[in-house]
Amino acid sequence: MGGKVSDMADGDRGKPMNGLHGNRLGAFCPHIALDVPGAAEGPLAGLTFAAKDLFDVAGHATGAGNPTWLATHPPATATAPAVKTLLDAGARLVGKTITDELAFSINGENAHYGTPLNAKAPQRIPGGSSSGSASAVAGGAVPLALGTDTGGSVRVPAAFCGIYGFRPTHGRISLDGITPLAPSFDSVGWFTRDAGLLERVGRVLLDLPGDEEGRPRSLLLVEDAFAMTDPSARAALGPAIDAVTATLGSPRDVRLSGDGLGEGWLNAFRTLQMHEVWRTHGAWISGHRPHFGPGVAERFQAASRVTDKAAGEAANFRRRVTEQMDSLLAGGDLLLMPTAPGIAPLKNTPQGELDQFRAQVLSMTCIAGLARLPQVSLPAAEIEGCPVGLSLVARRGGDGMLLAAAKRVAEVL
Repeated sequence: MGGKVSDMADGDRGKPMNGLHGNRLGAFCPHIALDVPGAAEGPLAGLTFAAKDLFDVAGHATGAGNPTWLATHPPATATAPAVKTLLDAGARLVGKTITDELAFSINGENAHYGTPLNAKAPQRIPGGSSSGSASAVAGGAVPLALGTDTGGSVRVPAAFCGIYGFRPTHGRISLDGITPLAPSFDSVGWFTRDAGLLERVGRVLLDLPGDEEGRPRSLLLVEDAFAMTDPSARAALGPAIDAVTATLGSPRDVRLSGDGLGEGWLNAFRTLQMHEVWRTHGAWISGHRPHFGPGVAERFQAASRVTDKAAGEAANFRRRVTEQMDSLLAGGDLLLMPTAPGIAPLKNTPQGELDQFRAQVLSMTCIAGLARLPQVSLPAAEIEGCPVGLSLVARRGGDGMLLAAAKRVAEVL
């Protein structure tokens, strides 16, 4: 796997792309310029990449999407292991990308640094919090970008921007040198425009063997998720679902919750996430009183009110969910479900409507989050030019099988 990557556009080779492309997309952080060469040889030699502005790069301050955070944190003394792994594999780091403030949103709209362009649907939000990374890949500035995913922050922008996004099994990739949000949910993820590169990067970051992983036994269509999906999105995904099932195995329906994912599952996720968020950032917020944009400020306020008792009850629910999903997927089945309930909302959608949409999105993404499962979002369909994502979810540790399945599916989509 040595030498240059062969399947990238000519503009992706060799030189930084965060100039003209980055300016057009609004994807790169204005407060930091990077050009860090990778190793001369390696499986990703010749590839350029960007990293969300939560990843430390030695000698540079990490901004985490908020000017007060940037001003109150010194330059990093070491580079995050995930970034270093890509550099050691030969890839070249050409920029930091914009994130929602402290990664606490799935919209991709930053009140301080702007909204990165959704290249496939310019009038719509890109999704977040890894908005800049998704924009940079979808817009052709780089073939690869790192993001983080806590509640869907890689999967959702991948779906909205019409690219591939991968969230690995929680804990498979080191979170050292990364600004946290809710540590028991936080995961390193990545974006690409093609499934072959998605898998190749996964083999580097996850240290997977060279042989192809086993095939899934069958596909489980998640009724709970499809029930929450907009009818137009469900109809648009129909041909892709047929292609996936013809490629990977016979489908059968499965229902994960008797009372709906929007009840116990979502409530447990929100409670645990907010409890961890305040434990992680509460002291800094109280001490520095940063200005947060709409929605973000309210979420931090809500996080400050979550009690230990409520978090304990949610943790018990999570244990039951994890046991349920471990049992369901133990034989090698994959979940098949929409990544999000519909296409990306329009820019400047009223906050109340965004909050409602966010709850629907999190009701889907919390499945993998609560059970710590790997998930890949595939660019599967469009509605009037707006991308719609389809997801596969594997058992814990089934990352290699999932990446191989995504690659096979991509050949028929």
